[in-house]
Amino acid sequence: MGKICKLAVCIAAFGVLAACDNDIERGAVGAASGAVIAGALDSSILAGAVIGGAAGVFCDDAGVRVCQ
Repeated sequence: MGKICKLAVCIAAFGVLAACDNDIERGAVGAASGAVIAGALDSSILAGAVIGGAAGVFCDDAGVRVCQ
């Protein structure tokens, strides 16, 4: 059951990122989502926030359709 909840958190994070309009919003939401996901996976929250923030900022530059 725990794996299903973790997967749901990951899917919800991508949905929230899709609603953002600019790099600052995507970076902030990505950092928050990364921290939540890292906490759910018992990993480093700081590392999750850094990775999530970077992913949010650069996802539209990478050509990901969800982020555009």
